[in-house]
Amino acid sequence: MQQIHSILKIPPRKPDSHKGDFGRVLVIAGSYGMTGAACLCSEAALRSGAGLVTLGIPESLHGIVATKLTCVMTHPLPETHLKTLSDMGRQDILDFSQRFDVVAIGPGLSQYVETKRLVLWLLQNIERPIVLDADGINALAEDTATLDKIKQHVILTPHPGEMARLLKVSTTKEIQSKRKEIAEKFVKSRDMVTLVLKGNNTIVMNNEKYYINTTGNPGMATAGSGDILTGMIAALLGQNFPPFEAAQLGVYLHGTAGDYAKQAVGEISMTATDILDNLPKAFLNHIQNK
Repeated sequence: MQQIHSILKIPPRKPDSHKGDFGRVLVIAGSYGMTGAACLCSEAALRSGAGLVTLGIPESLHGIVATKLTCVMTHPLPETHLKTLSDMGRQDILDFSQRFDVVAIGPGLSQYVETKRLVLWLLQNIERPIVLDADGINALAEDTATLDKIKQHVILTPHPGEMARLLKVSTTKEIQSKRKEIAEKFVKSRDMVTLVLKGNNTIVMNNEKYYINTTGNPGMATAGSGDILTGMIAALLGQNFPPFEAAQLGVYLHGTAGDYAKQAVGEISMTATDILDNLPKAFLNHIQNK
């Protein structure tokens, strides 16, 4: 397996560009008490260059996120009695997803059994590249054989705890002790999967190559940081970066934004919104020279 060290630069935009040139991203996220995850992911996708972003959210939470998200469109979806996404919305989401270039699934979805069932069905039926994170990964842990039934490329972004659930490992200590070996075993023979194993020196890997990230700092170990990364990778996929490169570039710039946030507020007081606020600076300094 080849280790990759170089990172693609972002090409400058042409003067006659329009928003349709930079990808339409659908975010499926959120539940009662976890609308923040959905909003962070959606805003990060916009800040990472997506032309259009729409958030699919449980219908009773629609007003909350619509008020908060000025530039993100919203799409209310059927919900359970716990205000999580309902399995009744599967056809609505499937039909709606055809309008988009990439779908991000997972932030703040909850682990309610009906919602997990919905996620597994979507993974097998959506015909767009998917970025799967958080509770989307927790749903997949119930049936990892679903990865053999996907129709498009899936980028998984687990932290060590979620990776332990995927592999049915009892503690994260085993994951952390042999991160590269575990990642390599997971992606082996899975041509349609790219893995982003988060943590210090995040690993990005498919079954041919891998990258070990060097940006970022401990201040980024804060709620919502991973939701931002999900939106970033989805946006880069929508801008026609191949899956591995989208994940690699997303991880690198996510860490860079965190490093700028550290300069501004330090590690202790850093929040996810500090990372979000520093995305423009991270991207601005990574644009390819004309």
